[in-house]
Amino acid sequence: MAPGKGRAPSKEAKAEAKAASRQASKERRQQLWQTFQMVRKEDKLLLPLMIGAFVVIAVVLFVVGFAFHMQWFLLPIGILLGALVAFIIFGRRVQKNVYTKAEGQAGAAWWVLDNLQGKWRTKQAVAATTQLDAVHRVIGLPGVILVGEGSGHRLTSLLAQEKKKTARLVGDTPIYEIVVGNEKGQVPLKELQRHLTKLPRNIDVKRMDALESRLSALAARGGPALPKGPIPSGAKMRGMQRTMRRR
Repeated sequence: MAPGKGRAPSKEAKAEAKAASRQASKERRQQLWQTFQMVRKEDKLLLPLMIGAFVVIAVVLFVVGFAFHMQWFLLPIGILLGALVAFIIFGRRVQKNVYTKAEGQAGAAWWVLDNLQGKWRTKQAVAATTQLDAVHRVIGLPGVILVGEGSGHRLTSLLAQEKKKTARLVGDTPIYEIVVGNEKGQVPLKELQRHLTKLPRNIDVKRMDALESRLSALAARGGPALPKGPIPSGAKMRGMQRTMRRR
């Protein structure tokens, strides 16, 4: 009897897990549909591009298959491939729509940084002004990256101060400065993620953990109270902030 009692909770747990999985899948489909309906109303090219890609790919593979008497074999492949390309177009158009709406709004750069995928440690508004200018800090394989958003002339001094303060703690680790915007020398919001991923790799994950530990301690103490010099290899701290990572 004991084994039977032990199996019952397991079956119930599996049933609950399946139900939760079905519910999550249903919610994702509903979210995708709602997103599609919203973007379709604002982006008049969305449907023509998706339908065009689907039809063209399916027809091309059918014609190629017809020439080799394999049309009924290649047609399903063309349909699947066409659907995949249509979905990719949908994702790209949604992303473009979101960036267009977010551009110029306070906090837009942080929204992009907080959705970075991979080995990144992000910290919002390590320096800021009452005019909503802000400097965000990113720690990654390139080193320490200070990302400013707001008014260019105010950010110049804000970034300089934060870089000076950060340099006292990170030793010889490279420090990059980025200003998000559309003026000369700035990085457009839609290209921010790509710009970060193209930076050279200068440190490893162990060094990233040590840097995060030191810089977090600086923030907790309210000032540059820690000594200069290279980061000790033993210092570690895990503390990533992440939001949803879906396309």
